[in-house]
Amino acid sequence: MVNPWLAMETGCDPAERTRTVRRAHAEFLADGTVAAPVRRVVADSWRRSAEARAASDGAAPIELDEAALCAYREAHPLARAMPVFRELLGSFAQDGAHLLAVCDPQGRLLWVEGHRGVRRSAEGMNFVVGARWDERHAGTNAPGTALAADHAVQIFAAEHYNRQVQRWTCAAAPLHDPRTGRLLGAVDITGGDHLASPHSLALVQATARAAEAHLASGTPEPGVFLSALGRDEALLVVDGERLRLGRRHSEIMLLLAQHPDGLTGDQLSLLLYGERDMRPVTLRAELSRLRHLVGALLHSRPYRLSRAVETDLGVVEGQLAAGHPRSALGAYRGPLLPLSEAPGVRRMREALADRMRCTLLATRDAGLLREWSRTPWGEDDLEIFEALVDALPARSPARTASVADADRLRTAYGLSGGATGGPATTRVATFAQPPRS
Repeated sequence: MVNPWLAMETGCDPAERTRTVRRAHAEFLADGTVAAPVRRVVADSWRRSAEARAASDGAAPIELDEAALCAYREAHPLARAMPVFRELLGSFAQDGAHLLAVCDPQGRLLWVEGHRGVRRSAEGMNFVVGARWDERHAGTNAPGTALAADHAVQIFAAEHYNRQVQRWTCAAAPLHDPRTGRLLGAVDITGGDHLASPHSLALVQATARAAEAHLASGTPEPGVFLSALGRDEALLVVDGERLRLGRRHSEIMLLLAQHPDGLTGDQLSLLLYGERDMRPVTLRAELSRLRHLVGALLHSRPYRLSRAVETDLGVVEGQLAAGHPRSALGAYRGPLLPLSEAPGVRRMREALADRMRCTLLATRDAGLLREWSRTPWGEDDLEIFEALVDALPARSPARTASVADADRLRTAYGLSGGATGGPATTRVATFAQPPRS
């Protein structure tokens, strides 16, 4: 069976593949259709890129200046893994044909190393530290697509969504916190067409595993961690073992984690189903199936978890309580179980999003406000854009763009004035939330 994460099968002609994929790319940009030989992982990425309105030409945006970058990456968990990256990929990157890059979960490049001539060549497309290379901002590319798919992947030449990147080939693998399973970023090698081989993909995968093992050697004793931010299905990590939960089981685990003293069947049913008339057997059946998955972690009478369970929700709340909005924003991976309609989950989701927004608005920090505005859940948040306009210097090009965004949103919401200095009828905040039944 052909590995779908590899760019080309053995014996494929790179020049011919480039021509056919370039034609397919042009057709996709013209009418949105994707034809063979485009791989499914690439087709899915093109669609995500188009939906996010990523540029098909132009350079990736730079989000972190030198001062912010130095402080941020010094505190980043992957800083501890850099000796591993350099040991396993450093000589490969110094051979005059490749680059080693490491990014955070948002796709911001924290380290880009390699031969000076290759780095200089990559500067034209802003493949530099501080630049944002997730799919939303740079289109299909190995580090961005590895983050989106949470899987190691090669992206070959014309498979890149942005034409400026199509003379490069890259391979990247995601990196996870060995204790919590949380996505930390990705490691990437970028170079020419010769990287479209099984060797390069295996190399970055092995490097990612070695880096995670290195991080694990310095972490506390294993525990239980539940990740539910920005995920439709929660990830449960128990003593290093990862388990992806179904949607209802995700809701139950999250609710029990937030109620360590336990919940009666009636209490849990109310948080899951609201006032709907549900038979008790329905909840008991769900709990029975969950117990088969998590074993002794789930107790009953009352329903409770036998061990303390940390959550990414708790991490964000802790950073907010400690007065660290930048760390809180970095840990906020999106709305809590965004498709959940369970009343208890919905209240937690809305409370956390409101608290994040209020904290960011209070900081008046242009960098933090801009970062929120560039997320799917913040791109239609008028109040954030108005605050961003106020926080930016009067003659800043970024302020001009933010004024335009705020005016666009005010028009969409049937309001007038405000962002450009006219009288505002009201200040409204809107941000993406799942539809309510």
